[in-house]
Amino acid sequence: MSTNTRLVETTPERVWEVLSDGWLYPLWVVGASRMRDVDSHWPQVGAKLHHSVGVWPALIDDSTSVVEADPGRRIKLHARGWPAGAAEVVITLSPQGAGTLVTIEEEPVSGPATLIPQPVRGLSLRWRNSESLRRLAFIAERRELPTS
Repeated sequence: MSTNTRLVETTPERVWEVLSDGWLYPLWVVGASRMRDVDSHWPQVGAKLHHSVGVWPALIDDSTSVVEADPGRRIKLHARGWPAGAAEVVITLSPQGAGTLVTIEEEPVSGPATLIPQPVRGLSLRWRNSESLRRLAFIAERRELPTS
């Protein structure tokens, strides 16, 4: 399993707002190229993001589904990205002073990615998820507060 953590300089509620907007996933998830649809009940258990991975014209349509959700605290996803396979991804939000400690844990669960030796796979996932957390922080920290 690969684990990355980053302190995001905003509240867990603001980070959760970004996670709850499925249309934003290609902005912060490295590898996601575009969104095709987001189930209306995202991020509730069973909801899906319908995304594409890759670079045009070699885009592959796939999906990510919510396995578990504890709003504002934790979400567990089953992320598909064929032909590489599928992964279990857990994102945890923990209050840390005025900020939020965000942790991403990812483990391939099926497909060819499971055959890559863990040290090699771990390096790749650590780089990708480090960049994903950096992008998530940029969005959450700069997102405008809703007006009443």
